Amino acid sequence: MKTPIRRSAIFLGAAALLAGAWGVNGVGGNGAAAQEADGDGVLELGYVLPETGQLAFLGPPMIQSTNFAIKVINDGGGVLGKPIPKVVGSDEAGQEAVAAQSADRLLNAGVDAIIGAAASGMSLAIIDRVTGEGVVQCSGSNTAPTFTDYDDGGFYFRTAPSDALQGPILAKTIQGDGHKRVALVARADDYGRGLLDTTKKALEDGGATVTLAETYDPKATNFDQVVQKMKNSNPDATVVIAFEEGAQILQGMIEAGLGPDSVGVYGTDGLRSEELPKLVAPADPGRLAGMKGTAPASTSNPEFVKALKAFAPNLNVLQFAPQVFDCVTTVALAAEQAKSDDPEKFAEEMIAVTKDGEKCNSFAACKKLIAEGKDIDYDGVSGPLDFTDAGEPGQATIEVYTYNDKGELKTVRTEVSKGAE
Repeated sequence: MKTPIRRSAIFLGAAALLAGAWGVNGVGGNGAAAQEADGDGVLELGYVLPETGQLAFLGPPMIQSTNFAIKVINDGGGVLGKPIPKVVGSDEAGQEAVAAQSADRLLNAGVDAIIGAAASGMSLAIIDRVTGEGVVQCSGSNTAPTFTDYDDGGFYFRTAPSDALQGPILAKTIQGDGHKRVALVARADDYGRGLLDTTKKALEDGGATVTLAETYDPKATNFDQVVQKMKNSNPDATVVIAFEEGAQILQGMIEAGLGPDSVGVYGTDGLRSEELPKLVAPADPGRLAGMKGTAPASTSNPEFVKALKAFAPNLNVLQFAPQVFDCVTTVALAAEQAKSDDPEKFAEEMIAVTKDGEKCNSFAACKKLIAEGKDIDYDGVSGPLDFTDAGEPGQATIEVYTYNDKGELKTVRTEVSKGAE
């Protein structure tokens, strides 16, 4: 990971040198410019998350988890002795142009870190402008492998595992159910292609035959051709890597005889929703009974789930809430470790606070260790983070979910997936 350099810090440093050369008072070691370059002592956060659009159902758990994390941090004494102010929020809306405008709004507001975006494609629409301004970006749900090697200057992080970790668990689940001929279809974006590729490789490495590996335009209004290609490939299992449009694809599959009562049907995190059965078959949600899927675990920490629901009683969906909570907490701990809210400084501590130190699992406990001069290893509510040099988890807890004959979403099990040692 490259050493981060904040553009504003460069500008201010140059301004200080020029001011010093011209003998301007108030600029220099103790001047306003130097103070701004070092941060103002208050950690300010913003988010770019889906309030509308295809992933709007993920907005509430992510936004409420952000707010909950800030409350927990402030109850634990805040960051640098001061409370984190109310988060500055803006919508990603599932549209690149909107996400970009939202990021600009937050940057103009002077935030030190941005939580989000939710969709990998939306993060790709804002990452250059955010990290280019020397502001930290942390996503709790970006899973596209693209980000592992992305040139972000050391300012982008994610607590969601790469699909390089999810794909093998999905393949293992499919083959564990006895399927040998698998058709895969996926959104033609970084999320879809990345997860399709990792799942395909894992299936083939396990001896399965991939009968189809097809991407589609997620903005299409008709998916009959995609469904027909799946059927023509004569699979005994199908995988749909999709967002909201997946409901329409699943409807077509059921009509074509590719429903869960005929072949194995599998999805991923983009389809993990309590509402999916009703969207696919409003009159008979049980039509999806037996469908399975994988997603970064969201309910494997009962204490966190209980606390979050107490904070936000009307919250039903929990997907990616733990990972977002860990984004906020990691940012706060990095600022504590760096003794600065300047992103250029605390970005350098983001990896260090998640590994190779004394273990702690709450902001207050970790903050106490930092105050004692100790290195910390924050184990998050989503599990051990152990960031790699790329600023992402080195292992992941993946949930296998299913729908029962009433159309209810259930967790089958969770499994730990580790990257290369």
